[in-house]
Amino acid sequence: MSMRGVVRQSKFRHVFAQAWKAEHCLDDVRVSRVTWDGPLCAANPKFIAVVIEAGGGGAFLVLPLAKSGRVDQNTPTVCGHAAPVLDVQWCPHDDNVIASASEDCTVKVCFIPFNKTYTLVHDQTKEGGFGLICIGM
Repeated sequence: MSMRGVVRQSKFRHVFAQAWKAEHCLDDVRVSRVTWDGPLCAANPKFIAVVIEAGGGGAFLVLPLAKSGRVDQNTPTVCGHAAPVLDVQWCPHDDNVIASASEDCTVKVCFIPFNKTYTLVHDQTKEGGFGLICIGM
C-alpha cells in the first residue's frame, strides 16, 4: 500500500499559527450567557464592545482597542436596557457611535467619546430622553 493516499489534500496543510501572548489579550471579561446566534462583540478602529453578563438588565463593555491584559470587574459599563443586550454594532461612518439592541425590544444609540469620562445617550423610549452615563475611559 502506498503512502500517497494517506496524506489529505488541503490548501491549508502548510499554514501554522502561533497563539497570542497573554499581554496582547483581554482576560476576565464576563461575556453574556444569553443564547443568541449573533456575535457578542463588535470592533472598529478605536474600540471593542463586548456584551457582558449584568444583573437587572443588559449592559455592554466598551474598551479602547489598545487596552490589553486583565479587565477589572469594577470597570464601568454602558447600561440602560431593561433586558439582556442581544447585539451591538458600530456605526460605519463614525467610530464613536454604537447601537445596542435588547430583548426589551429597544435599540439605543450611544456616542462614545475618545479619552473622555462621560457619554450622552439618546433613549427612544422616553420623550426627549437624553442621559449622561459614565463609561470611565
